[in-house]
Parts: sequence; structure tokens; C-alpha cells
Amino acid sequence: MSVEFIGFITNNYSSETVVRSGPVLDPPYIETVAKAHELAGFDRALLAFHSTTPDALQVAQHVLTITKSLKVMIAQRPGFTAPTLLARQLATLDQFYGGRVSLHVITGGNAIELRQDGNTLDDKDERYARTNEFLDVVRLEWTSEKPFNYSGKYYNVENGFSQVKPLQKGGIYTFVGGGSDAAIEVAGKHADTFALWGESYAQVRDVTARVRAAAAKYGRPAPRFSLSVRPILADTEEKAWKKADAILERATSLQDKTGYRRPNYATDGAKRLLALADQGTRIDKRLWTEIAKLTGANSNTTALVGTPEQVAEVFGDYYDLGISHFLIRGFDPLVDAIDYGRELIPLTRQLIAARDAQRGVAAE
Repeated sequence: MSVEFIGFITNNYSSETVVRSGPVLDPPYIETVAKAHELAGFDRALLAFHSTTPDALQVAQHVLTITKSLKVMIAQRPGFTAPTLLARQLATLDQFYGGRVSLHVITGGNAIELRQDGNTLDDKDERYARTNEFLDVVRLEWTSEKPFNYSGKYYNVENGFSQVKPLQKGGIYTFVGGGSDAAIEVAGKHADTFALWGESYAQVRDVTARVRAAAAKYGRPAPRFSLSVRPILADTEEKAWKKADAILERATSLQDKTGYRRPNYATDGAKRLLALADQGTRIDKRLWTEIAKLTGANSNTTALVGTPEQVAEVFGDYYDLGISHFLIRGFDPLVDAIDYGRELIPLTRQLIAARDAQRGVAAE
């Protein structure tokens, strides 16, 4: 099973420890980070979605234009763009840029934020039911060789058809994220890869088993699995933990300026990370939960702390549990992306290739 590294391209220079000083949409910064990811050996990069931020679809197009091989993972929320239209937009990009497009489906756990885009479905299970229909239609638009009809509760299409198909046969590669039972059901039916946050070994075993069972219900092979985590690296373990403590201290002192404060709600995924944080600050070998606890786990906020060799070893452990995609980003987004490319990414690839060779597993 091949391993893939996914980065994260922010719209500007900011994080839990960096107060934005430039514009909200900073093209030179985006271009620099995109090229750094490509040179560092990342396979693709995530472009995130939020109800108040620049449009990920257009940012992704710019990233594709200024890179040669880096793939993009475009986050989109069902319910705000017609599925037929989004399918054609993504297929068109995929044709223009050599099959480098993937879709990351985020249904959204915060009903208050979703209302900023005009959402009227406050019930999360109902939003996932809408996501299920949305992806039904998207897939038909990508694959149907003749006009199709679709009749659902949320979408009705008559003689739907797209003249442009994705360059990728069978449709654009699709990631599905979410922590609820409804999310897992949708992933079982639609996901090529299911995206987890940085959870414990036990949590990964639990979630992957549930997703595999959901896929089996639909007669599908199990999707692949992605883990999102924030590596904190140094040349000794002691220095790495001191670096983590300094990150926590800075993130705490800057909360009022960065906005990364604990919200008054928690998604199902956040609840899982907060439950993990309640078990301790260091889980398993080196999973660190302090930033998740500080911010309410409002995004992927657990970290792996250690030397590049030590963190690569933990990635190998997750790989043995079925994880094949690692979404990694640092607290200093540009510098850390470059740093990951120096040792962590090549070391992990070497370690996993060696393990596969010992088992007689051919790389895909």
C-alpha cells in the first residue's frame, strides 16, 4: 500500500502561534507555500473551506497554475453549490491540470457558522442525508454516458449530463471527513479515503473498523484512511518537547489576537479529541493533546512530538493500523513544510517501504 503526504496551504501567514499581519488573501504567500510543498515532496495539499474565507476552488486553481506536480484537495460543503455545477467545475479543472484535482467533502458541524452561508438544515443527520444525495448526483455527472434523472429529498435532476468528464477514470478522487455515525455511513458509500484527525491508536482502530463495516454494507471495498496531525520536530526528543511547550505558551498568550479560542460548541470529531485530552497530555508513544485542549479541538490540533526518526516510527505504527495518507502541517506553516521535506517525509517513506518489503507487499 503506497503512502501519501498531504500538506495544507493557508490563504495567509497565520496559525495558532502566528498573528496575521498581511491581507486575508495573500497571493505571494500562497504561491511560496505551494511551491515549498511541491519541493518538499508532498503529494497534494488541502485548501480549506470556511463560511467567511476566500473561495477554495479559486485558490486551488491558482495553486495548480503555479505548480507542476502538486495535487490539490479542495474542501467543499454540500448544500451551497448545485452538485451538477460543482461536478463540472471540478471536472474542468481536472482536465486543465492533468488529473491533479481531488475533492474533500466537509458537511460541517457548526450550524451557527453554516448559517453565514444561508444553511437552513440545523440537524446534522439531515445535513449528512443531503451530502449523500449531493455525492450521488456528483458521481452521476462525472460518470454517466447519457442523460440521467435523479429524484431525492434535497436534489432533483432531470436529464442531467456533463459533456466534460474528469481526466481521472471513474471520477475525481474523493475524501470524506466527519466524526459522527452519519458521517461514517456517507463515507462507507462514497469515500475513496476517509479523513480522521490525529487520534490515538485505539480510536483509529475503532473508526476504521466502523467505516469498513459501512462500506461492506454497500458492497464496496473499504476506503483508504487519512490521519491529520501536527508534527513538532527537533534533533533530540528533549528539544522537541521544549519546542512543544514553547508553542503552547505562545498559543495561549496570543489567543485574543489569533482567534484560536475554545468555542462554545464541539463537533463529534472535536469531542473525540477532547476526550483524548482528558486522558492525558501525552497519549500512546508521543501524541500531544495540549493544543487541542486549549482551542477546543476546533481543527486538527493534536501533535506528534519527537525527532524525525521517532515521528516516522509513529507514522509506521499508524500505517500498520491501515492509515495510508498523512495530512501534516506545522504551527509555522511555511518553515515547517520545508522542514518536513528534509527528513520526516523521506524517512517515513523509507520506513514504510522497508516494512512492506519484509512482508512481501508490493507498492501500489
